[in-house]
Amino acid sequence: MTKSLSFLIATVVLWSCALGAFAYADDDGSAPSITVPLLVEIDGVKLTVADYERKHPGGFFQAKNIFYQSERRLVDNFVEEYLLERQAKKENVTVAELLERHVNSTIAKDPPEDALRVYYEGVDTKEPYEKVRGQIVDHIREVRIAKAKAEYLKSLGSQAKVTVLFGQPRAQIELKDTPVRGLPDAGVVVVEYADYECPYCQRAQLALDQIEAEYKGKVAFAYKDMPLPNHAYAQKAAEAAHCAGVQGKYWEYHDLLFKTKALDIPQLKDHARGLQLDTNAFDKCLDSGAQAEVVKAQFTEGMSLGLQGTPGFFINGRFFSGVLTHDQIHAVIEDERAMSAARGKETAKAEGR
Repeated sequence: MTKSLSFLIATVVLWSCALGAFAYADDDGSAPSITVPLLVEIDGVKLTVADYERKHPGGFFQAKNIFYQSERRLVDNFVEEYLLERQAKKENVTVAELLERHVNSTIAKDPPEDALRVYYEGVDTKEPYEKVRGQIVDHIREVRIAKAKAEYLKSLGSQAKVTVLFGQPRAQIELKDTPVRGLPDAGVVVVEYADYECPYCQRAQLALDQIEAEYKGKVAFAYKDMPLPNHAYAQKAAEAAHCAGVQGKYWEYHDLLFKTKALDIPQLKDHARGLQLDTNAFDKCLDSGAQAEVVKAQFTEGMSLGLQGTPGFFINGRFFSGVLTHDQIHAVIEDERAMSAARGKETAKAEGR
C-alpha cells in the first residue's frame, strides 16, 4: 500500500470520528440511536457539533469541503496511477516505457526559431534570448507533454468503469425567504450565490438560462446575494431586486439586471418603472435600505460556507466554485436525477412494490 493511500485511509477514519454521527444499537436490539459527537468539554460542560453549528451554520461544511477536495485529488491521482500500471502490464512494459510510447513520442518537434523569439518577447526577463532559449524550449515541451498525458489518461479512463465510492459533502442551504424559480419540491435545486456586477456571474447566467429552459418544471433555481466589496453598485442592485420582490416581481427584476447591466441608482429606479411597479414604494424601499439586512444575511451565509468569490453554486448541496458551463451543470443535474431514481427503485424494492 502506498504512503499516500495509507495517509488517506487514516485521515478518513480520523475525520469520521471527529465529525460523523455515531449509531449505537439499543439494548433491546431495536433501531440504533444517534449520538452526536462531542467537540470539547469546558468546566464539565460538554459541547457538541450541533452546538457549534447552531452558532455557526455552515462552518463545518467549509472544513469538510476542503478535506473532500484534498481527498479527491489523492484518489484521482491514485486512479491514474492504477490505470497506467494496469495498461503497462497489458503491454508488457514499464510505466515509463508506456508513457514514452503513447505520450512523449507523440509530441511535436520544438517550435521554429522565429516562434521561440516571439515567445521570448512575451517573457518578463532581462536575460538575453540566447541565455533563456533552453528554458523556453523545456517549458514548452513540459506543457505539451502534460497535455498529451492528460489526453492519454482520459482515453484510458473512458475504457474503464471508475466509480468513486465516497460522496461529496452537501451543505444544508436554508431557502426560507429566498426567491425560488420553479417547483419548490423539485428533485434538483440549484442555488447560486452571485453578484450583479460580477462579469463571471454574467457569463454563468447564460448557461443558467439554457439550463432553466431545458429543465423547465424539473429543476428549481434560487439566487442568493453576495455583493463583493470591490463592486460599487452590487449592494444596491441586490437590495433593489428584493424591493421588487416585495411587489411580487423579484425574478423579472433579477433578469433585467443581468440583461441590461445598468446598476446605478437612477437606472435601478428606471427598471422599477419599466416593470410598472409602485415606484413611490420602490424608491422608498431602495433609498431607506429596507432590504439591506436581507442582503447582508445572505452574504454572511455565503462567507460561512467558504465562498471567496462569485459565482458559487450549490446543486442539491454539492458545492461548485466559479463559472460553470452548460455541460458541467447539465452533468451534475443528470447525476443527481440518476441517484434519485436509484433511491426510488431501492425504496420500492424494500416496500415490495
